[in-house]
Amino acid sequence: MKDLEETTLYRTIPYSLKKADRFSSRLKGLMFRKRPLEEEGLWIIPCNSIHMFFMNFPIDVAFLDREQKVIKLVQDLQPWKITSPVKQAHSVLELPAGSIKLLGIQEGHIIRNTRKEPV
Repeated sequence: MKDLEETTLYRTIPYSLKKADRFSSRLKGLMFRKRPLEEEGLWIIPCNSIHMFFMNFPIDVAFLDREQKVIKLVQDLQPWKITSPVKQAHSVLELPAGSIKLLGIQEGHIIRNTRKEPV
């Protein structure tokens, strides 16, 4: 039987990810930001649902469980929209629109980040 490490599908996020793990940073998120994300993202911990109120651009969203496995994907989420709570989600990655397709992210993948900054 193959080792779990050999059979697990990993997906690397080659962007700088800012971690939002305090109440204030989770509350603010990307609200009021004028420029769209470019090769950067926001990792919100803990989180199982997001809203796009006061957002000025669309984003791609990956809901992750505690092991950072993708359990739900939302592509091109538009401003002023809301996601329903995702059962078992522990965190959310907010990425530039088009990132899910560009990076080949799929449900079941385990996310890793190659950049050392801010995460």
